Amino acid sequence: MSRKVAGFDRLVVFVLGLVLIAGGAAVGAWGLGLLDRVGITGPQQVSTQAVTDATGASWWGYATAAAAVVLGLLGLWWLLAHVPHRGADALRLPGSSPAGTLWLDGDAAVAVAAQVISEVPGVRSASGKMVSERGQLIAELDVTADPEVDLVELDHAMSTASADLATVLSRSDVRGRVHVRIARRSKGLARVA
Repeated sequence: MSRKVAGFDRLVVFVLGLVLIAGGAAVGAWGLGLLDRVGITGPQQVSTQAVTDATGASWWGYATAAAAVVLGLLGLWWLLAHVPHRGADALRLPGSSPAGTLWLDGDAAVAVAAQVISEVPGVRSASGKMVSERGQLIAELDVTADPEVDLVELDHAMSTASADLATVLSRSDVRGRVHVRIARRSKGLARVA
Protein backbone atom coordinates (compact mmCIF):
# COMPACT_ATOMS: atom_id res chain seq x y z
CA MET A 1 0.00 0.00 0.00
CA SER A 2 1.46 3.34 -1.00
CA ARG A 3 1.73 6.40 1.24
CA LYS A 4 -0.94 8.20 -0.79
CA VAL A 5 -3.42 5.36 -0.24
CA ALA A 6 -2.60 5.20 3.48
CA GLY A 7 -3.01 8.96 3.77
CA PHE A 8 -6.32 8.83 1.89
CA ASP A 9 -7.52 6.03 4.20
CA ARG A 10 -6.64 8.03 7.29
CA LEU A 11 -8.35 11.16 5.95
CA VAL A 12 -11.55 9.26 5.07
CA VAL A 13 -11.65 7.53 8.46
CA PHE A 14 -11.05 10.87 10.23
CA VAL A 15 -13.85 12.64 8.31
CA LEU A 16 -16.27 9.74 8.80
CA GLY A 17 -15.41 9.68 12.50
CA LEU A 18 -16.13 13.41 12.83
CA VAL A 19 -19.43 13.05 10.97
CA LEU A 20 -20.50 10.11 13.13
CA ILE A 21 -19.51 11.86 16.37
CA ALA A 22 -21.28 15.09 15.37
CA GLY A 23 -24.37 13.23 14.15
CA GLY A 24 -24.51 11.08 17.28
CA ALA A 25 -24.10 14.11 19.54
CA ALA A 26 -26.82 16.01 17.66
CA VAL A 27 -29.28 13.10 17.81
CA GLY A 28 -28.48 12.56 21.49
CA ALA A 29 -28.93 16.26 22.28
CA TRP A 30 -32.20 16.32 20.33
CA GLY A 31 -33.49 13.23 22.13
CA LEU A 32 -32.63 14.67 25.55
CA GLY A 33 -34.17 18.05 24.69
CA LEU A 34 -30.85 19.86 25.07
CA LEU A 35 -31.23 21.66 21.75
CA ASP A 36 -34.22 23.62 23.08
CA ARG A 37 -32.15 24.88 26.03
CA VAL A 38 -29.54 26.47 23.80
CA GLY A 39 -32.09 28.12 21.52
CA ILE A 40 -32.07 25.58 18.68
CA THR A 41 -35.51 24.26 18.03
CA GLY A 42 -35.38 20.73 16.76
CA PRO A 43 -38.22 19.16 14.83
CA GLN A 44 -40.99 17.64 16.90
CA GLN A 45 -41.47 14.90 14.37
CA VAL A 46 -39.51 13.56 11.44
CA SER A 47 -41.17 13.31 8.05
CA THR A 48 -40.02 10.86 5.39
CA GLN A 49 -42.37 12.24 2.72
CA ALA A 50 -39.49 13.72 0.64
CA VAL A 51 -37.72 10.36 0.53
CA THR A 52 -40.93 8.56 -0.36
CA ASP A 53 -41.59 11.02 -3.18
CA ALA A 54 -38.03 10.64 -4.53
CA THR A 55 -38.15 6.84 -4.59
CA GLY A 56 -41.40 6.98 -6.52
CA ALA A 57 -39.99 9.28 -9.22
CA SER A 58 -39.18 7.94 -12.69
CA TRP A 59 -35.50 8.95 -12.45
CA TRP A 60 -34.90 7.09 -9.16
CA GLY A 61 -33.96 3.77 -10.77
CA TYR A 62 -31.37 5.41 -13.05
CA ALA A 63 -29.92 7.45 -10.20
CA THR A 64 -29.51 4.43 -7.94
CA ALA A 65 -27.96 2.41 -10.78
CA ALA A 66 -25.46 5.19 -11.50
CA ALA A 67 -24.64 5.52 -7.79
CA ALA A 68 -24.16 1.74 -7.56
CA VAL A 69 -21.74 1.77 -10.51
CA VAL A 70 -19.76 4.69 -9.07
CA LEU A 71 -19.61 3.10 -5.60
CA GLY A 72 -18.69 -0.27 -7.12
CA LEU A 73 -15.81 1.24 -9.11
CA LEU A 74 -14.66 3.20 -6.05
CA GLY A 75 -14.75 0.02 -3.94
CA LEU A 76 -12.83 -1.92 -6.61
CA TRP A 77 -10.17 0.82 -6.75
CA TRP A 78 -9.93 0.79 -2.95
CA LEU A 79 -9.48 -3.00 -2.85
CA LEU A 80 -6.85 -2.97 -5.61
CA ALA A 81 -4.98 -0.14 -3.90
CA HIS A 82 -4.66 -2.34 -0.81
CA VAL A 83 -3.23 -5.39 -2.57
CA PRO A 84 0.21 -5.98 -1.08
CA HIS A 85 3.06 -5.21 -3.43
CA ARG A 86 6.19 -7.12 -2.41
CA GLY A 87 8.27 -6.28 -5.44
CA ALA A 88 10.93 -3.63 -5.12
CA ASP A 89 11.25 -0.69 -7.46
CA ALA A 90 14.46 0.16 -9.23
CA LEU A 91 17.28 0.77 -6.76
CA ARG A 92 19.06 4.10 -6.60
CA LEU A 93 22.79 3.50 -6.47
CA PRO A 94 25.42 5.43 -4.56
CA GLY A 95 27.25 7.88 -6.76
CA SER A 96 24.05 9.56 -7.93
CA SER A 97 24.34 13.32 -8.07
CA PRO A 98 22.40 16.32 -9.35
CA ALA A 99 24.13 15.72 -12.69
CA GLY A 100 22.52 12.30 -12.99
CA THR A 101 20.94 9.42 -11.11
CA LEU A 102 22.15 5.83 -11.28
CA TRP A 103 19.42 3.20 -11.15
CA LEU A 104 19.66 -0.60 -11.05
CA ASP A 105 16.99 -3.21 -11.64
CA GLY A 106 17.31 -5.23 -8.42
CA ASP A 107 15.42 -8.23 -9.84
CA ALA A 108 17.91 -8.55 -12.71
CA ALA A 109 20.90 -8.46 -10.35
CA VAL A 110 19.38 -11.10 -8.05
CA ALA A 111 18.44 -13.24 -11.07
CA VAL A 112 22.09 -13.24 -12.20
CA ALA A 113 23.15 -14.37 -8.71
CA ALA A 114 20.60 -17.19 -8.94
CA GLN A 115 21.94 -18.17 -12.35
CA VAL A 116 25.45 -18.48 -10.88
CA ILE A 117 24.13 -20.72 -8.10
CA SER A 118 22.23 -22.86 -10.63
CA GLU A 119 25.54 -23.84 -12.24
CA VAL A 120 26.54 -25.87 -9.16
CA PRO A 121 26.30 -29.61 -9.97
CA GLY A 122 23.17 -31.06 -8.35
CA VAL A 123 21.18 -27.81 -8.34
CA ARG A 124 17.94 -28.31 -10.25
CA SER A 125 16.81 -24.71 -10.30
CA ALA A 126 17.54 -21.36 -8.77
CA SER A 127 15.59 -18.12 -9.05
CA GLY A 128 15.76 -14.77 -7.39
CA LYS A 129 13.97 -11.48 -6.95
CA MET A 130 14.22 -8.30 -4.93
CA VAL A 131 11.34 -7.81 -2.50
CA SER A 132 10.36 -5.15 -0.01
CA GLU A 133 9.02 -6.27 3.35
CA ARG A 134 8.10 -3.70 6.00
CA GLY A 135 10.37 -1.14 4.38
CA GLN A 136 13.35 -3.50 4.23
CA LEU A 137 14.90 -4.50 0.88
CA ILE A 138 15.57 -8.25 0.67
CA ALA A 139 17.40 -10.12 -2.09
CA GLU A 140 15.50 -13.40 -2.06
CA LEU A 141 16.96 -16.55 -3.65
CA ASP A 142 15.08 -19.85 -4.06
CA VAL A 143 17.21 -22.93 -4.73
CA THR A 144 16.05 -26.50 -5.38
CA ALA A 145 18.74 -29.19 -5.28
CA ASP A 146 19.05 -32.95 -5.63
CA PRO A 147 19.67 -35.01 -2.48
CA GLU A 148 23.21 -35.79 -3.70
CA VAL A 149 24.27 -32.14 -3.99
CA ASP A 150 27.54 -31.22 -2.32
CA LEU A 151 26.29 -28.89 0.41
CA VAL A 152 29.74 -27.42 1.03
CA GLU A 153 30.04 -26.48 -2.65
CA LEU A 154 26.48 -25.12 -2.65
CA ASP A 155 27.20 -23.05 0.47
CA HIS A 156 30.38 -21.68 -1.10
CA ALA A 157 28.50 -20.77 -4.32
CA MET A 158 25.74 -19.02 -2.34
CA SER A 159 28.28 -17.09 -0.23
CA THR A 160 30.22 -16.03 -3.34
CA ALA A 161 27.03 -15.01 -5.19
CA SER A 162 25.81 -13.05 -2.15
CA ALA A 163 29.13 -11.22 -1.84
CA ASP A 164 29.13 -10.42 -5.57
CA LEU A 165 25.54 -9.20 -5.31
CA ALA A 166 26.45 -6.93 -2.38
CA THR A 167 29.30 -5.49 -4.47
CA VAL A 168 27.04 -4.89 -7.47
CA LEU A 169 24.27 -3.28 -5.41
CA SER A 170 26.70 -1.16 -3.33
CA ARG A 171 24.00 -0.67 -0.71
CA SER A 172 24.23 -1.61 2.94
CA ASP A 173 20.45 -1.61 3.46
CA VAL A 174 19.82 -4.73 1.35
CA ARG A 175 19.52 -8.00 3.26
CA GLY A 176 19.71 -11.50 1.82
CA ARG A 177 17.45 -14.52 2.21
CA VAL A 178 18.14 -17.93 0.67
CA HIS A 179 15.57 -20.74 0.62
CA VAL A 180 17.16 -24.11 -0.13
CA ARG A 181 14.86 -27.03 -0.88
CA ILE A 182 16.31 -30.51 -1.13
CA ALA A 183 14.26 -32.77 -3.40
CA ARG A 184 13.05 -36.09 -2.01
CA ARG A 185 14.40 -38.05 -4.96
CA SER A 186 17.16 -37.58 -7.45
CA LYS A 187 15.96 -36.20 -10.75
CA GLY A 188 17.17 -39.21 -12.72
CA LEU A 189 15.67 -41.95 -10.50
CA ALA A 190 12.30 -43.40 -11.38
CA ARG A 191 9.78 -44.36 -8.71
CA VAL A 192 9.48 -48.12 -8.17
CA ALA A 193 5.99 -49.40 -7.42
